[in-house]
Amino acid sequence: MPDDPRSGCPINAAIEVVGDRWSLLVLRDVMFGDRRHFRQLQSQSEEGIASNILADRLRTLTEAGLLTRDSAGRGQRATYSLTEAAIQLVPVLVALGSWGLRHRPTTPELRVRAELLEAGGPPLWEEFMAELRERHLGIPRPGGGGPTATERLAAAYAEAVARG
Repeated sequence: MPDDPRSGCPINAAIEVVGDRWSLLVLRDVMFGDRRHFRQLQSQSEEGIASNILADRLRTLTEAGLLTRDSAGRGQRATYSLTEAAIQLVPVLVALGSWGLRHRPTTPELRVRAELLEAGGPPLWEEFMAELRERHLGIPRPGGGGPTATERLAAAYAEAVARG
């Protein structure tokens, strides 16, 4: 992936990295689904990503500095981790989800997390990003009582699935 975008436009520069059909979905699955291995990303994809496409997107996202890949030994599964640049995409993904809630058909099970993130606003996004930094970058998050953002998102999804 070239370091120099086609133009100096920041929107273009971002779209050149994550503007294809699959890249943001792969990042979504690593962020919100904690799917960090190739087989998890492929087999648990709601959209049914093909293995060759997934391999290409993982390579592209790694080269672009949005994911890191550990050096797994022979016979071991490689683990992908988010970088700080990828974690900072959380508000972008929330905004896309909010737009999708209003303008596209969705299912109750898959919309519930977007609704919760939209309602929680920046404080919830920051809490979630702190959890991602801890899980992917090893940066301890500030302590706090009560369920984590990840636990609240998982509980909302489980409740929606149980209702549906």
